Amino acid sequence: MNVALFLLDTVFFFLVASALLRAWMNHLRVHMSAQPGRFVIAMTDWLVRPVRRLLPSSLAKSRLDWGSLMSAALLALAYGGLWLMLATTVSPVSSSSAAMLLAIPTLAIKLLLRTVLQGLMVLLLAYAVLSWVQPQSPVLETLNQLCAPVLRPVQRIVPTIGGVDLSVLVLIILLQVALMLLG
Repeated sequence: MNVALFLLDTVFFFLVASALLRAWMNHLRVHMSAQPGRFVIAMTDWLVRPVRRLLPSSLAKSRLDWGSLMSAALLALAYGGLWLMLATTVSPVSSSSAAMLLAIPTLAIKLLLRTVLQGLMVLLLAYAVLSWVQPQSPVLETLNQLCAPVLRPVQRIVPTIGGVDLSVLVLIILLQVALMLLG
């Protein structure tokens, strides 16, 4: 049971994270020809393209990538349903069907929030390590474009100490606290 839930969590984390990253990259106008753009397109195109065709044209012209965001939401809802199905198969729960239906969006929202927080932590860690180890890496510019909007507010508050920017560390700690609160 634990193995099945772990695999379900892992697969849906990568799918939802890819859809959200695709939306974030499109919002920031980051070129998708470089990594991680090619990866997120390969992971999500099977769902994003059909969802985009179903959206009204007014949403298609928006700056937000509604196709990717809706795909992430649909994947999160599918995760909630599958997780609930797996959990109740092993240990049947004696709850009403209304409570079971409410559990699906709750699980979906929790997955979306957890994915945003963990995904941002992964981006920040990759950004920090590459900036120390390989500052001339072409992917560092992409990571900088992705991380800068969330780092700027922290950089305004946290001063550099001895020429070292601690904003990434502070933000990772804050994200970890948020994950703990999310439970």
